[in-house]
Amino acid sequence: MSKTLTMAALISLLTITLLTTPAISSVDSFVYGGCSQIKYTPGSPYESNVNSLLTSLVNSATLTVYNNFTIKSPTSQDTLYGLFQCRGDLSNVDCASCVARAVSQLGTLCLDSSGGALQLDGCFVKYDNKTFLGVEDKTEVLKKCGPLIAYDSDGLNRRDGVLDYLGTSDGSYKPFRVGGSGDVSAVAQCVQDLSASECQDCLSEVVGRLKTYCGAAASGDLYLAKCYVRFSKAGAHSYGGNGKLLRHRPAGWWFKVFCFWLNVFWFKLMSN
Repeated sequence: MSKTLTMAALISLLTITLLTTPAISSVDSFVYGGCSQIKYTPGSPYESNVNSLLTSLVNSATLTVYNNFTIKSPTSQDTLYGLFQCRGDLSNVDCASCVARAVSQLGTLCLDSSGGALQLDGCFVKYDNKTFLGVEDKTEVLKKCGPLIAYDSDGLNRRDGVLDYLGTSDGSYKPFRVGGSGDVSAVAQCVQDLSASECQDCLSEVVGRLKTYCGAAASGDLYLAKCYVRFSKAGAHSYGGNGKLLRHRPAGWWFKVFCFWLNVFWFKLMSN
């Protein structure tokens, strides 16, 4: 069996598994996605590199919540860079489930595109032939503010205090941060290819913008290319009615079976 056919079988298995399994939680909810306008030729070395990279991301997500890969080629335009990152509170099993879904959606959303990025509630996946690893990028990707509400001065100060806490460094490297006060909760994360100082710079920037954009809104989300911050007042956001982040149910037996067969196909592909 050729590598192309083997990879096609792998992607089919991935798609069938995900489509026939009910969504386990908001972890898999779509946030945003985008694709390069440049297309690659089906059957080209670049397509093989894309398949290899995306498979590596899914495999690696069973072991860690962040990783990046570079697939090198003799020609620079065929060299490919990619990464995935899961929300910091996810287990490896739930992280791998989220990344598998993201890769499946990327295959549809960015068919034959030389690059693409997709953010689900619980994970982020990106690949491109232009290096972006370790490069700080504060491009605004998504902004969403909830309805305006009548905060009293204490409530607004409490909201701003939570956001300021997430945007302030305590001297340690914390790419994933959560905070809350009373009925206000918030979460922040930067992509782990950034240094500690770059991560801090990105989060400080997004906190400042979010407070300006969303003012007295009941909730707000702001995603930059390499970091995001989200906040919610109780009952106003998908974080849940109690103002806390939603608890997610672990992925079930179906995903363990999928991981087994994914590795079988991967080893078979590499041995051919």
